[in-house]
Amino acid sequence: MSAGFRITPALWDKIHHFASFPQTGVSLQQMVLFGQNPSQGTLLKASQFLSEELPVRLAHRVKELDELPHNLSDMPSIKKVKNWYAQSFEELIEFPTIHLPPNIRQALMNSKSDEYHHLPESKPNPSLREAFSSPSNASTNGNGYNKLKLRVPMERRYYANTHGITHWPPEIQDYNKRFTKLLEHIKHRHDPTVTTVAQGVLEWKRSQNARHIGLDMQAWLDRFYMSRIGIRFLIGQHVALNTQQAHEDYVGIICTKANVHDIVQEAIENARFVCEEHYAMFKGPPVQLICPPPSPSPTEDHFPPIKVVVVEGKEDITIKISDEGGGIARSAIPLIWTYMYTTMDRSNESLEQDFQASDFKAPMAGFGYGLPLSRLYARYFGGDLRLISMDGFGTDVYIHLNRLSSSREPLH
Repeated sequence: MSAGFRITPALWDKIHHFASFPQTGVSLQQMVLFGQNPSQGTLLKASQFLSEELPVRLAHRVKELDELPHNLSDMPSIKKVKNWYAQSFEELIEFPTIHLPPNIRQALMNSKSDEYHHLPESKPNPSLREAFSSPSNASTNGNGYNKLKLRVPMERRYYANTHGITHWPPEIQDYNKRFTKLLEHIKHRHDPTVTTVAQGVLEWKRSQNARHIGLDMQAWLDRFYMSRIGIRFLIGQHVALNTQQAHEDYVGIICTKANVHDIVQEAIENARFVCEEHYAMFKGPPVQLICPPPSPSPTEDHFPPIKVVVVEGKEDITIKISDEGGGIARSAIPLIWTYMYTTMDRSNESLEQDFQASDFKAPMAGFGYGLPLSRLYARYFGGDLRLISMDGFGTDVYIHLNRLSSSREPLH
């Protein structure tokens, strides 16, 4: 693992330079479309993209590993991981470039006139709107915000129209093989990253005599591990495209014909086996797999029952309300907590004339105040209101009521 590796001042300068560029997000759709029947030319284009993108991602992580809060950066295991990332960064930026004949170089660069064949633009990840918001991660689409330098959009860098070229020089295949071998070596170096970072956090907890980590450290771990997933996915996909035989159901490591039912059934069997082995059980607990058909529009004669479950725990009384009304689209989930957002028809948006008469007439019904106000009431008294929806099936709402009544009034 190159225990004697050291980050020199010159290397630090390069790391800070690359960390000044935004990271570029890649979607599954783009990777599938790009990886279908790739030629040596398209694989070269992918190699060039990764030789630019991976150093940027690694530089962000090295810089962040060096600036962690509460002296976490001083822990031996964290320093070890930082050196792994810096060494991989150095190997990538020092990897020798390829010298191409003029006609090949022109073909790989000349994709501007072929707008139709550009890869589709990736969309913002709805799961990451509020999470992972940090200066080093503020722009992940290559458009350059928060003082990060501009980069050419990924859709243009990752694609090249090479259909007119039937013969590729042997040096291109050689370059692809050598670059793939480097990526395999880097991937192997970083295999123990998760456990080593966990060891670093344990070292910090012992040094600080701390039982728990803070929210800032938790947020960093989320960002770091999310970035690791992306880096390893890009490397794994590229290695697979260069080393594996073509398969009708796969593009690299991406299965294009995945059967969720079969995958879940296999997971159930594996979980039961582990349970039986660990607890020396003759037969593990049964697991019921339910795959309901899309919910039809309910008729007045047949509405699916709404189920309400009330459970008293040690700290909370929890009320679970479940319906089968078709659910809520995930993109709309953040909106349901927004004041004045409603699914009702409010073509005549005005309060009733006697809106001041009584609170018990629910004058705000349909004005988008019900859920956000209800959550405020629950939180004021130390509880909470949460909503989980399955788009195409139904919605579960959890109301937590603090039965101990020991929560301090939330003053801001």
